[in-house]
Amino acid sequence: MTMVPSDLVVELSRWQFAATALYHFLFVPLTLGLSFILVTMETVYVVTGRQIYKDMVMFWGKLFAINFALGVATGLTMEFEFGTNWSTYSYYMGDIFGAPLAIEGLMAFFMESTFVGMMLLGWHRLTKVQHLTVTWLVALGSNLSALWILVANGFMQDPRGGTFNPFTQRMEMTNFMQLIMNPDAQAKFVHTSLAGYVTAAMFVIGISAWYLARKRHVELARRSLRMASLFGVISVIGVITLGDALGFIDGGHQPTKLAAMEGLWHTEKGPASFNLIAFPNQEAQKNDFAIKIPVLLSILVKHDLTSGVTGINQLEQEAVARIKNGIPALTALESIQNQLSKNPALANPAKRANDPALQQALTQFDAHKKDLGYAFLLKYYAPNVSKATPAQIELAAKKSIPEVWIIFWAFRIMVALGFLMLFFLIWATLLSLRGKEMTSPIFLKLAPWMIPAGFLACEMGWVTAEMGRQPWTVYEQLPTWISASTHSVGYMVFSLIGFVTLYSIFIAVEMYLMFKFARKGPDEHGSTGGGGSLAGVPAFARPIQNLNHD
Repeated sequence: MTMVPSDLVVELSRWQFAATALYHFLFVPLTLGLSFILVTMETVYVVTGRQIYKDMVMFWGKLFAINFALGVATGLTMEFEFGTNWSTYSYYMGDIFGAPLAIEGLMAFFMESTFVGMMLLGWHRLTKVQHLTVTWLVALGSNLSALWILVANGFMQDPRGGTFNPFTQRMEMTNFMQLIMNPDAQAKFVHTSLAGYVTAAMFVIGISAWYLARKRHVELARRSLRMASLFGVISVIGVITLGDALGFIDGGHQPTKLAAMEGLWHTEKGPASFNLIAFPNQEAQKNDFAIKIPVLLSILVKHDLTSGVTGINQLEQEAVARIKNGIPALTALESIQNQLSKNPALANPAKRANDPALQQALTQFDAHKKDLGYAFLLKYYAPNVSKATPAQIELAAKKSIPEVWIIFWAFRIMVALGFLMLFFLIWATLLSLRGKEMTSPIFLKLAPWMIPAGFLACEMGWVTAEMGRQPWTVYEQLPTWISASTHSVGYMVFSLIGFVTLYSIFIAVEMYLMFKFARKGPDEHGSTGGGGSLAGVPAFARPIQNLNHD
């Protein structure tokens, strides 16, 4: 950790990873959700034997395949970026971060990729039950991929199951089950998966409504809309519920993220008010404007009416104390490394017990190691932390707070879109169950425009989670300013432009293919009726009860 990148290289590295992650995360939610919608449709096909459900699986399967292929292309790059652009992080975290990534690749990604081909091309080579099994495996593989990625991310948010080795200067895994069962990882996995289900439901409803408005493929569109509406309304309730649980967890383990999400500068005693709308001013440490809802913040964050919520000012003062406590840990770590460089034999644990100076440094390190990360923050301002001034410590404490206005508004956009989709999906479900979806032109016109809502909500959720963790790559352990590789500015600018250009092309290809195949519609097998008819009777004129008895 002796060589550190320049500030500009760190910022360019962050922008590049953010760009690739945001692009990639446009594909992930649809893959997660559409795979289980396909499972639902094909299960009904196998049980009923009706051709229409097979047509539905084959049509939506085409759109799934387009999205899956481009999702893989954008996702592979991100894993390489850890090694190329974040080498210190990779060295520091490799023992822990590498395990779930390896499992994701071997157990989930390869399973998913292998069976996608069988799902798309195996209709005439597999029995109904065999093909349904393959579709289930694709869906499980997709969601298991998300699980292992979020297990790795969970350690970055709330480090559990690992400890820092002062001799290797790396995190080492101590408890694999703690890594897997990390509350942040588990809550975030369910929340992220359900968000993907909602995104896919909005996607299917939007395209189905587009067909219904034009009286094309009516039977397929009505059945797809009904399934997606029911699937989506259940999922969006889960998203909101798990989002509340995740906020409760973050409130306990990442108070700086919570304070930024709520634009809370000063500690409020219970019951605390919720800032519905605010204009955070980080320099002045206040909100220039705010509309508050009394009592609500305590209910949302603490689930009671009496608890207060810690504000940013108090968190900064706590950071000052932790920085001061971390200074002896860092000086001890530097002493250990100096002694190792002079006597490499001390790398052998049996040799360490006979070195009093090393034992003294280890004792000092163990007594203060929980705040070592805060001393790393200070090192940005004071290369020799033992001689840091109070002003430098104060600057480091301020650096421990993330960019408030970004997190504040990203969180509110996510929540607002979540409730908007809840009301829309309830509306869609009621219309579909009553057979009134084609009698509401407002719904049919609005539904296609609602498709981006799920994607945008997912993006804002990612921004809230990852920006809220700053200034850390591993929360309270490893600051971002240390984590990046020591590339040149020219290299970073070139690679950033290259990735943004390439991924923009991927997005353009995705949209072109999606529009092309969505406009074309499903292949005709008699049951779908190119003009929306079935056995001579227009499907849009048939009462919904007829569909119930199929």
